[in-house]
Amino acid sequence: MRYFWGVMRLSLICFLFCCGWIFPIPISYAQTDDVFDELDQAIARKEVYDKAKRKRISDLRRQMGQLQEFYYNKAMYEEYRKFRLDSAIHYIRRNLELAREKNSKDFSDASTIQLANLYSSSGKYRESEVLLKSIHPKKISPEFLPDYYEAYSQFWEHYAAHSYEASYVKNIEIYRDSLLSVLDRQSLKYRINLAQKNIYLKHYDLARQTLEPLFKGVHKNSPDYAMVSYLLGTIFWELGDRELGNRYYAMSATADVKSAVKDNASVQTLALIYYEKGDLNRAYRYTKSAIDDAVFCNAKFRTIIITEFYSIINTAYQEKEARRNKELTTYLIMISVLSVLLIVAVGYVYVQIRKLSKIRSKLAASGQKLTDLNSDISSTNEELQLRNLELSEANHVKEAYIAQFFDMCSTYIDKLESYRKMLNKKATAKQFDDLLNVLKSNTLVENELDELYRNFDSIFLNLYPTFVEEFNNLLIADEYISLKPGELLNTELRIFALIRLGITDSVKIAAFLRYSLSTIYNYRTRARNKAVVSRDAFEAMVMIIGNRGAKT
Repeated sequence: MRYFWGVMRLSLICFLFCCGWIFPIPISYAQTDDVFDELDQAIARKEVYDKAKRKRISDLRRQMGQLQEFYYNKAMYEEYRKFRLDSAIHYIRRNLELAREKNSKDFSDASTIQLANLYSSSGKYRESEVLLKSIHPKKISPEFLPDYYEAYSQFWEHYAAHSYEASYVKNIEIYRDSLLSVLDRQSLKYRINLAQKNIYLKHYDLARQTLEPLFKGVHKNSPDYAMVSYLLGTIFWELGDRELGNRYYAMSATADVKSAVKDNASVQTLALIYYEKGDLNRAYRYTKSAIDDAVFCNAKFRTIIITEFYSIINTAYQEKEARRNKELTTYLIMISVLSVLLIVAVGYVYVQIRKLSKIRSKLAASGQKLTDLNSDISSTNEELQLRNLELSEANHVKEAYIAQFFDMCSTYIDKLESYRKMLNKKATAKQFDDLLNVLKSNTLVENELDELYRNFDSIFLNLYPTFVEEFNNLLIADEYISLKPGELLNTELRIFALIRLGITDSVKIAAFLRYSLSTIYNYRTRARNKAVVSRDAFEAMVMIIGNRGAKT
């Protein structure tokens, strides 16, 4: 493998050297900008935003039965007017028919103004002008005057894009002045139009003072945000801060894409800017996005604007691609030569790998044997540890009981000595009746048995302090054993305590506890019947109570 990587490294160095000699590689230190990255991502995901727009329209269609047809058509017009002009025109034409059927002048005026605005956007300037001239501003409701003046101002804006004359631009501002005179001075539309007027008059600082508070207040990625950002971009470009202006244009374009606005200007502006900067990739990408939007929306005046420089950008982009393809062809030839060298190197390496493979196979077999051996040793160690633990516990129990045994033997010797002295005293005093009564009484035996059981209970619970709790856990909840006040163990618990100590013979248990064999058998059977585990496993579970809990 060492030889292989040596050959690869030498080949790669030769390739880079040749490429650098024949085609010097330009180095760009331009930093990526999150604003432009966000725009590029938005354009790449344009279909997602368009799908969300169509879903909103679809949801609105389902509400048709809940709205009057006129207001439904108006709502659909609002959704479509910046998205698809043909559909918006369809709904406003229907509203115009409804207004005429109902002989409603207000509805007719509103629909006529809206239709005229749509016609001018779609390039039907003659039809738009006819509709606007059919309305006299003094004969319409004051609430429609802003829409009327705005439609006229945009008509001249759209017409100027098709056939530019200074008088058309002047008409734009004349109608904008009329619009400003009827708008609420606190409204967003008033402040945007005021800023546009100041930009036209080159009062850039005044326009900036109007727009910057709006920029902070409008919802991001909304059409209003896009408009305010676009105007701020224009201001900073005119003030000479082109970098900041480009950022505002990018934010405006991103908002248009995310809100599915197809009638937009920011992307077109950025396409021309990047063409002038020499970034043909972005210029072409933005131009294509703008043309796709304009064609989809059928915004003729936008199409007219962008087609003026699309052919220039497209030609430059295609020339760049041709140069790039030529370079790639040269690179491909060089790579082919290197590939031949690599094939030779790979053949050599293959022979070495075959040798290594045989060695590895032997090592793998040896390793597997070692692994199996280690596994066996680990299993043996675990078993030894378990046995050592059990022996340690057994030794501990034995030690505890041996110590207690010696203590009890000493105590019983003392008691026997006291008992002998008492009997001797009574015999010496010739108190034969008392002596006979003492000998006939079972009190001594009963007391000693009680003492024996108390000692057994105390020693056992000292070794297995959780025995009662764990024993109850083996029983069903309704059959838990409850001890009386002062009791350490009762008869049933004492039987299974002896079983826990390894005394499983019922005969021995009966002898120790002074019960009949049948009584011991009944206790054991009744406990198995109350167990939550199987009857056969019950006493085996008792045998492991306290394995980890015995005191040391």
